[in-house]
Amino acid sequence: MTFTNEMIENEISRRSVLQYALAGGVMASTGLIGSAMAATKPVTAKTINRQWILKSRPAAAISMDNYEYRETPLGEINLKDGEILVRHTIFGMAPATRVAMSGGSGLTVGMPTGQIVRGGGVSEVVMSKNKRFPVGSLTMGVGGWEDYTIADGEKLTQGPLPKGVDPIDLMSVLGGNAQTAYIGMTKIGEPKPGELVVVSGASGSVGSVACQIARIMGAKVIGIAGGAAKCETLMKEYKIHGTIDYKSEKVSEKLKQFAPDGVNVYYDNVGGTIMQDVVDQMAHHGRVVLCGTVSSYNSGNPAPGPRDMLGIVTKEIKMQGFELPSYMKERDTTVAALKKWKDEGKLIGKVDIREGFKNLPATLELLFSGDKEGTLLLRSDA
Repeated sequence: MTFTNEMIENEISRRSVLQYALAGGVMASTGLIGSAMAATKPVTAKTINRQWILKSRPAAAISMDNYEYRETPLGEINLKDGEILVRHTIFGMAPATRVAMSGGSGLTVGMPTGQIVRGGGVSEVVMSKNKRFPVGSLTMGVGGWEDYTIADGEKLTQGPLPKGVDPIDLMSVLGGNAQTAYIGMTKIGEPKPGELVVVSGASGSVGSVACQIARIMGAKVIGIAGGAAKCETLMKEYKIHGTIDYKSEKVSEKLKQFAPDGVNVYYDNVGGTIMQDVVDQMAHHGRVVLCGTVSSYNSGNPAPGPRDMLGIVTKEIKMQGFELPSYMKERDTTVAALKKWKDEGKLIGKVDIREGFKNLPATLELLFSGDKEGTLLLRSDA
């Protein structure tokens, strides 16, 4: 059984796309942060811990057959010194989860079958024998797709979230996807004022930030996205210079209109035919930032490369892939730059929040169906 758009719509009863005024740090909808910071629910031996297990590796498109859903009581909880019990409240969706399910690639470690699906998010400490993590504090990056996890607080590299810091900021405009956009655009793309930059997957969590960074750096920015609504958002809210709706427009023809002298920087999130169309129209000494190949993750086949390698040679084009863990030494300066732009009102974003723990598999699939906008999260009902 594979996911269809109809299944996704039926499985997810409520969808709240939050206009997140990141420039002012204001939530346009209430409830999310309140849910994450609510008073600790009582936890007993009879408390049910729901889990999603990776049952088998997907051969191509992932399906429900690749998952196993379990419900088991927590049982007697006897924390050792230094340990904490956390309740996962908000789950982040990332393409890396899908890559790990297939066995991993590069710095993305494969996910073992028969174990809980890995995934990051925000968690609330509900029991603690660690002074560093008091009950009620919030943390990130602990555990996976389950309601509760016991962790050794002494081995966690990240401490509790600072009071007053919005955890949604740390999962969106200051989070890993935003940092990926920053590194790729500033360290590899390096757009100069007046140059033309094209970003695919432009309405996504990485792409929307990459578009804005290029604009902030003085470039002319063209975003490629699917659907009129997403293209309108890119123009009106992210204030880029032009868009291409790949669902209704021919990418190669529109690029000729926008970039008669060629594309100077291409930030590629999707691979496939869109990547090929843009690479064909790169300018001399153009730079291609290889960030992701969303178009191929569910195909079961490796993403194809450019068809005209000689053209890349003669145009002296630079193509470079990267993964964020390789740039961890620059994390603090990256986050500081993003926060500065956010505080100055130059960087905004959207958060797309889905509801219900049982909808985790269907929500992950939205990364690849395109039926989402901005940073995709799921709020648990635990």
